[in-house]
Amino acid sequence: MSKRAVILAGGKGSRLRPYTVVLPKPLMPIGEYPILEVVIRQLAFYGFNHITLAVNHQADIIKSYFNSGDKWGVLIDYSLERTPLGTMGPLNLIKDLPDNFLVMNGDVLTDLNFGQFYEYHVVNNQKFTISSCRRTQRSEYGVLETDEDGMIFGFQEKPVVKYEVSMGVYMLAKLVLQNIPEGQAYGFDELMLDFIKAKMPVRVKQHKGCWLDIGRLDDYMQAIDMYEKNSEIFLKG
Repeated sequence: MSKRAVILAGGKGSRLRPYTVVLPKPLMPIGEYPILEVVIRQLAFYGFNHITLAVNHQADIIKSYFNSGDKWGVLIDYSLERTPLGTMGPLNLIKDLPDNFLVMNGDVLTDLNFGQFYEYHVVNNQKFTISSCRRTQRSEYGVLETDEDGMIFGFQEKPVVKYEVSMGVYMLAKLVLQNIPEGQAYGFDELMLDFIKAKMPVRVKQHKGCWLDIGRLDDYMQAIDMYEKNSEIFLKG
C-alpha cells in the first residue's frame, strides 16, 4: 500500500543559533546524518514511498541535499511557502494528498514505528491522530500554596509534574483540510483548540519509546548523545 508523508521543514531554527545561521535546522547533523535524513530513512524503512518536504527558510539548500529522493528509494517533492504558514497552514498548498497521510516535524528523533502508527489511524477510521509521549519535570523551587488572603495552606518541595506532550507526529484524514484556513498562518495549537471547541474527535496514541526534538540546544546535544549510543534503534535495516 502506498503511504504518503509530509515533513514540515520550513522553520528558521532561531533557538539553535548561531548554528542555523549557516545550516537550516533540518540539516543539523545527528551522528553521521542530518536529522532530516534520519527521518527520511526511517519513513522509507516503514514503507512511505512519497514524501513531500514543506520548505521555506533556506529551501534551496534542502532541495540540493535531498533532490528527488532516489538515494533513499522514495519520491521526494517540495511545497514552497512564500510566507510562513505555521505547522498546519502549509498543508493546503499540497493539492494531491491522499485520504490519509502522515505529517511530522523535520527535527524529531524517535524510535516510533511509523508504519504501525499509520495503520492504527487508518484501521480505527480516525480524523486526526497525535503521537504523544509522557514527560516529567521537577521544579527547581519550593512551591507555596496560598489562599486569597496570602495565608499558606500547603507546601511542596521541588514537586514533580507529569504531563503528556505531542511528539510533532500526526496522522490526518484529508477531510481535516476543510478546517484549515487558506493563505494564512495556522498552527497545530489553533487547530486543536478549534477541534476541542467544536467537539471534533482527536485520538492520542502514546509512544513509550524514545523521543526528542532538536529545537533547543540542550535537546540537540542530548539527541546527538542518544543517537551515537543507540543508532541501531533509530535506523533499522
